[in-house]
Amino acid sequence: MDHHFVGIPELTGVPRVAVVIDVMRAFTVAAWAFSRGVERIVLASTESEAIALKERHSGWLALKDGAPAAGFDAVNSPGLLRSCDFAGRTLVQKTTAGTVGALAVANAPLVLCASFVVAGPTARFLQTKDSGPVTFVVTGEGGQADEDRACAEYIGRCMTGDDVEAAPYLLRARTSQAAADLAGGLRSGYHPDDVDLCLEIDRFSFAMMARQEESLTVLRPVTVPDIPSITHS
Repeated sequence: MDHHFVGIPELTGVPRVAVVIDVMRAFTVAAWAFSRGVERIVLASTESEAIALKERHSGWLALKDGAPAAGFDAVNSPGLLRSCDFAGRTLVQKTTAGTVGALAVANAPLVLCASFVVAGPTARFLQTKDSGPVTFVVTGEGGQADEDRACAEYIGRCMTGDDVEAAPYLLRARTSQAAADLAGGLRSGYHPDDVDLCLEIDRFSFAMMARQEESLTVLRPVTVPDIPSITHS
């Protein structure tokens, strides 16, 4: 299956299949949120939109990048999110890169959001869809973030059905600028375990699909059956 890699600024037209990558941390956090019981994640374009959506819908929660802020229930950190109980809740997410990338391709026929924690299931899902070329949207650093590019390349290799060793891709992510910034405490809303949690390959068994639901872009987990031909080390 053909695929190529673009940054958000390079997007032109509507891709047939888009896989939006944000390893540190939006789509690691989204996967953790689903594991903690979130039913769906609504992607917001601005923080004010996120707050407005929460205020219009009883029981909804809101999450953002950075430090805790009034009106928001959580921050964009897997380490801080993993102990939460979000059973049955709707979460509104607004981040600097991941949600921006997903909204930029929201009209594509198939949109998946991914990180290393759901890399294998994402590749297996794409194997089951004979849906044409895949556009990987590398969201960080204008398309230059090595942790996102490494994850995209790993998923692309896994899509072929060959055995792929994950370690070299994870090493690139661990030595990326984003990982250094997180480990150095340069990003607010941070937990010391965040880098390690972002690099847990295939921690979860689902993929994450974004679809239009009424006027909203909504992310939901999708169960993916195991295919023995995709393995990692």
